[in-house]
Amino acid sequence: MSDPNSRDDILATAFLSGENAAFIAQVYQAYLADPASVDPSWATYFTQLGDEAQVLSADFDAPNWASTPRAGSGGTGGSGGAEAVNAWPTDPARIHDSLQLLLLIRNFRVLGHLQANLDPLGLVKPIYHADLDPKTYGFGPEDLDREVFIDRHLGFQQTTVRQALARLRQVYCGSIGIQFMHISEPQEKRWLQARLEGDAQREVFTDKGREAILQRLTEAEAFEKFLDKKFRGTKRFGLDGGESTIPALEQIIKQASKEGVEEVVIGMAHRGRLNVLANFMNKPYRAVFSEFLGTSANPEDIDASGDVKYHLGASADREFDGKTVHLSLTANPSHLEAVNPVVVGKVRAKMDQRQDVQRRSVMGLLLHGDAAFAGQGLVPETIDLAGLRGYRTGGTI
Repeated sequence: MSDPNSRDDILATAFLSGENAAFIAQVYQAYLADPASVDPSWATYFTQLGDEAQVLSADFDAPNWASTPRAGSGGTGGSGGAEAVNAWPTDPARIHDSLQLLLLIRNFRVLGHLQANLDPLGLVKPIYHADLDPKTYGFGPEDLDREVFIDRHLGFQQTTVRQALARLRQVYCGSIGIQFMHISEPQEKRWLQARLEGDAQREVFTDKGREAILQRLTEAEAFEKFLDKKFRGTKRFGLDGGESTIPALEQIIKQASKEGVEEVVIGMAHRGRLNVLANFMNKPYRAVFSEFLGTSANPEDIDASGDVKYHLGASADREFDGKTVHLSLTANPSHLEAVNPVVVGKVRAKMDQRQDVQRRSVMGLLLHGDAAFAGQGLVPETIDLAGLRGYRTGGTI
């Protein structure tokens, strides 16, 4: 499937924006009534819309419009509320508004990450993008409070342009950039879309939860600062700037324990490894510092002899909400992604030992940088193996 951000695709769909939409809406209405009544090139284009055609078809469905009362209309008239009041009209102006707002929503899904707030210091302003400006779609300041029918997109049956914009900017232009429209599997794309845009899926942290996150961040940052001062110049592959990894890992394991996971096998690169060992795997600080001084933390342990501290593995039991999860960090060489098939193989072996045919009791978790992920053939090979019957593990994070 082609990339929706590619130059060819952008040029091919540029005519959908702005003042052309009213004309396109009329052509599409005619196509829905009789495909033979429009130019063959238009018929071919509308046929290729795929999932988008179903969305537009629903928006032009007159019964939906006529039977949907205006939000806040104050109820229904007649006996027993049988007669709708302020029903939506089917005039072209309303259809035009609906089509334009749906185009704006789609462009936020494709391009919203370009205006994401990725600079916490506010030194860089997001670049203006015309396809994310409501004025491009004919919505001026006086139109922002006009109600538009969007058929349950963003969780709204009908909404104002202002409310839709607020939701779109919250989801796609916040502190996390999101791209998913390139995914070719419709079911996966719909799941992500519902997860991102739905109110029910939003994570709301309690005060206690926020304090726990702050504590983990503080411990992670203090650990790196101590190592930097105490062992200055020593190779340590610090987690500086990525301390949020620690509370993120804890949240993953906590959620996994709720889903029935009893054991997690972890593989990761050098960067941040010591911090993960100390603040996530609960390896004693004394043991970590002892290795910096060149002595073994466990002289009797033959697995630790002759290896460097950022290659070593570890295991620990952690308790989350009363459920114990066994964590094991797999030792890995300097060829970082080489640990991936080892982790996946261990997960499958542990599942077979448990006779877990549902693939739910053990989970693999791999943590690497994007450069290593994109640059080594082991990654696609491991992913491909995961689809074979004898190698399936139920999925890897």
